[in-house]
Amino acid sequence: MRSKPLFSEIEWPTMALLATCYGAFGLVTHNWDALPGWLLFALGAYLTALHGGLQHEAIHGHPTGSRGLNELLVLPSILMWVPYRRYRSQHLTHHNNDMLTDPFEDPESFYLAPEQWRRLPAPARWVLVFNNTLLGRVTIGAAINMPRFWWREARLALGGDREVLSDWLMHIPAAGLVLYWTTQICGMPFWVYAVCFAYPGTAFILLRSFAEHRAHKNVPARTLIVETNWLLSVLFLYNNLHSAHHDRPGMAWYRLPKYYAENKARLLAENEGYRFSGYAGLVAAHLLRAKEPVAHPLVSRR
Repeated sequence: MRSKPLFSEIEWPTMALLATCYGAFGLVTHNWDALPGWLLFALGAYLTALHGGLQHEAIHGHPTGSRGLNELLVLPSILMWVPYRRYRSQHLTHHNNDMLTDPFEDPESFYLAPEQWRRLPAPARWVLVFNNTLLGRVTIGAAINMPRFWWREARLALGGDREVLSDWLMHIPAAGLVLYWTTQICGMPFWVYAVCFAYPGTAFILLRSFAEHRAHKNVPARTLIVETNWLLSVLFLYNNLHSAHHDRPGMAWYRLPKYYAENKARLLAENEGYRFSGYAGLVAAHLLRAKEPVAHPLVSRR
């Protein structure tokens, strides 16, 4: 991706949202012990997921024309467990639409290849089937994704992948700044941060991504549209309009609603009506019913 000239076309809505996110995070963490537990949990989850969305914006070239500055703006990852550069590398690979959902080619796929599925013991299958329900994804999804991601990363680093090792070495001091602020300056126990920020923030992100792709032979029909309220739309930076994002991945989040409105008929025709009217509809359809089989129905080992 070619960078724009430095500081050209600065996107002030995104800059303002970044400032708001960091400011609110500072206030909430500094006053964590004065807040009711439910409110700390809700605010911590929302702000952590929002920051994840802002990292996603930086990956796609926002809010400035400088890739380095964009990275610097989101580098102190309050999600903690994923290095920004690892997220960037895998997410840009994910945007190869022809490979969406492929368990071998799409690093963000939740599917397994049929032969991988057949090799799993029965208890592991039960867990993964539950993880393919909405309730499972938002409760145990993070507990599955985090260790799985760390294991893959450790294998790459120990196998001599210098890029992976470099990305983690950059992430550790950035995450350390967040840890120092929360535990040493604010006096928050680490378990409180994990329970009220990192884990539920990841769960919010997994709520958004739960159904946003499906196995389908028609490439545009693999990507979802969820039309929802402004509170969740801003939290997800309009990535709930996911077909629009994959159609124009370089478009800033605040321009997506207009683009979707202008192209709604085409996008819904292309994705064959893969749409939910709000997350309540998604909950009704898949709270306890698996969205799809864990084994990818259209892919076999190549």
